[in-house]
Amino acid sequence: MQRIDKEGRLFENEERLRELLVRGLEGDAAAYRDFLEDLSARVRAFLRRRLAHLPDEVEDLVQESLLAVHNQRHTYDPNQPLTPWVYAIAKYKLVDLLRRRGGEVRTEPLEDEESVLTSKESDAAEARRDIRKLLEQLPDGQRASIECMKLQGLSAVETARITGMSVSAVKVAVHRGLKALAAKMRGDA
Repeated sequence: MQRIDKEGRLFENEERLRELLVRGLEGDAAAYRDFLEDLSARVRAFLRRRLAHLPDEVEDLVQESLLAVHNQRHTYDPNQPLTPWVYAIAKYKLVDLLRRRGGEVRTEPLEDEESVLTSKESDAAEARRDIRKLLEQLPDGQRASIECMKLQGLSAVETARITGMSVSAVKVAVHRGLKALAAKMRGDA
């Protein structure tokens, strides 16, 4: 399914992202990792434009948005366009931030997808460094469990085998680790 904009250009990047997510949902860990890396750069560009007056908040909001996309990935309908779904999540995170800060909520259209889909490779590398920094702050068991299950796409059984933990301990570690990461991104910890 190829979509064409007003000027006749193909939304190839949208389709590539959608394909990576769908493959990731089907169990392709490498595709899902590529999806998250690609998406982080695009969400960062989306939020930078909207938070030009709060540049220090962008990275936290990128991480919150990626975490929300990851946690809600099961709700995505592969028959629907991906970017409106992702940007709606990012926009909700933006609204939450502005409300917490007591600022005015700006409503800007999400139609400018293409400009978001053309961000730099350095943004993806920056996002990987940010995720690594956050993960380094977690206890070893939580970090290893999240890296195996959430970043590499391994099952709880495979993760347990690698880490030497029980399957239930792995699940608890992932849950607690993600909760701790979300708290760190909100500034609670």
